[in-house]
Amino acid sequence: MRVLGIDPGYAIVGWGVVDYAGGRFAPVAYGAVCTDKDTPFEQRLAQIYQDICDICRRYQPGALSLEKLYYQHNQTTVIGVAEARGVILLAAAQYGIPVYEYTPMQIKQAVTGYGKAVKKQIQEMTRILLHLPEIPRPDDTADALAMAVAHCHCAGNRLSRLPGVSRQPAADDER
Repeated sequence: MRVLGIDPGYAIVGWGVVDYAGGRFAPVAYGAVCTDKDTPFEQRLAQIYQDICDICRRYQPGALSLEKLYYQHNQTTVIGVAEARGVILLAAAQYGIPVYEYTPMQIKQAVTGYGKAVKKQIQEMTRILLHLPEIPRPDDTADALAMAVAHCHCAGNRLSRLPGVSRQPAADDER
């Protein structure tokens, strides 16, 4: 199974592609889409969309793992992140990639085995599982890889069917 994990944002969109087979992980590629704060917002969204389409075309993932959007502290950024998620979801839909969404607690549980793990623990466990020499930077990239790992651990098991994990079916699933 090949999974694209994405940590959505509009300044930095972390992404990571992971292969998972026989209980083993293999990182394929990872990085970040970065947009300039001085660029008009609609052009930033266009860049995110184009870059995510390029990643989908290049790596042909079978699933996209995305953190559920939740409002925690900053009201001013949540709308922009939601709009960035929209263009990411559009890219996935256009490439027929099913989207799986996980809460932060579900990602922590799937990666570390502890739903209240701190960011450093998640990043270190992701690094270990993917046999990486160091934690990828920026943090958004490491977070995206953790989302891909979480989906690999959750796909097909009872955790993926728990309330709070939603799946948007691909067009083929509706037939």
